[in-house]
Amino acid sequence: MDEEYDVIVLGTGLKECILSGLLSVDGLKVLHMDRNDYYGGESTSLNLVQLWKKFRGSDKPPPQLGSSRDYNVDMIPKFMMANGTLVRVLIHTDVTKYLSFKAVDGSYVFNKGKIHKVPATDMEALKSPLMGIFEKRRARKFFIFVQDYDQSDPRTHDGMDLTRVTTRQLIAKYGLDDNTVDFIGHALALHRDDHYLDEPALDTVKRMKLYAESLARFQGGSPYIYPLYGLGELPQAFARLSAVYGGTYMLNKPECKVEFDEEGKVCGVTSEGETARCKKVVCDPSYLPNKVRKVGKVARAICIMSHPIPNTNDSHSVQVILPQKQLGRRSDMYLFCCSYAHCVAPKGKFIAFVSTEAETDQPETELKPGIDLLGPIDEIFFDVYDRYEPVNEPSLDNCFISTSYDPTTHFESTVIDVLNMYNIITGKVVDLSVDLSAASAAEE
Repeated sequence: MDEEYDVIVLGTGLKECILSGLLSVDGLKVLHMDRNDYYGGESTSLNLVQLWKKFRGSDKPPPQLGSSRDYNVDMIPKFMMANGTLVRVLIHTDVTKYLSFKAVDGSYVFNKGKIHKVPATDMEALKSPLMGIFEKRRARKFFIFVQDYDQSDPRTHDGMDLTRVTTRQLIAKYGLDDNTVDFIGHALALHRDDHYLDEPALDTVKRMKLYAESLARFQGGSPYIYPLYGLGELPQAFARLSAVYGGTYMLNKPECKVEFDEEGKVCGVTSEGETARCKKVVCDPSYLPNKVRKVGKVARAICIMSHPIPNTNDSHSVQVILPQKQLGRRSDMYLFCCSYAHCVAPKGKFIAFVSTEAETDQPETELKPGIDLLGPIDEIFFDVYDRYEPVNEPSLDNCFISTSYDPTTHFESTVIDVLNMYNIITGKVVDLSVDLSAASAAEE
């Protein structure tokens, strides 16, 4: 403890671990502390006994659910886009050597009361029951435009400057109806609300391309991958990486009080009467509660089942997005399911999550449209947590605070936060132009 560090990272949540890995690889001297005696912070994975303790106050789960240690239940479950930013960060830092990934079986969208596979290419658009025959032709034309679009080649722009044209205008050009726009915007481009319609179309086109490229990568039924044994593996992999580069890890450090000098700048962290000195602190919102504000809350149900989600082609791992309009809500709802195929439950068991931005104080009622799609449930737990974002000015106090995790079941928004923080901390941009084939081991 009695040393000087470039950066002290507090909390071993996913964002903090990725940052500590990136900063260690950069050659900074990093000390990483957590008040808990386990990795992962809010984004940890629990076995059955831990799950019962957290939600039921007892540590005696029913024996018919199988062995406690066969369960790895992610508290903040998210899939990764196979060609997405997080995978690029994993390859850039070489963390892939500590992890095994497996493709996710399915990607679905809720439309007019039913679950449908998300069409991602012009060929899939023609087969999809989501659209009538004329709409299919229009959608196919739009998908072909997106697939062929190349920002550096004006011949593919169809006379439009997508940095100026809004998504609404682009869609109007192809005459797509509201239902089609709904699944394109929310299930392909993964927007969380409808603000994107009045923003430049380039972002949406890039997101659709990412989806299609990720889908093509493993020729699976979805563009997503997920680590064996759950996301709890990720913080630990980054911790190993940080250690390889000389980072120091200390779990189970109570209090972790951030110290400031007379100018209000960070100068160290005190725990158990010892102070480690540092120039910068990186942490999750729980370590500096007076420098964050509450911006919302997430409601979610965690379910243990003995079957896959109905109408998803018996997928052992699947994401279903329920766009807000389909439910008459202000925010989307997300279903996430994985099973023994990803080593997160014993054979024959499935873990499903339903999550959304809470709009009321009744999570049971609010999550019902998603829960109703799951079929029979063995056990269900409800959870609501607050979301925070930093309100401090990092240039004045040298505190870099991550934003709480949102209800999405994919990583795109999480990793954008991490890369922005990295940029503010170091003044540099992470080089993500990596050779994606380096992670081809993921096809297992």
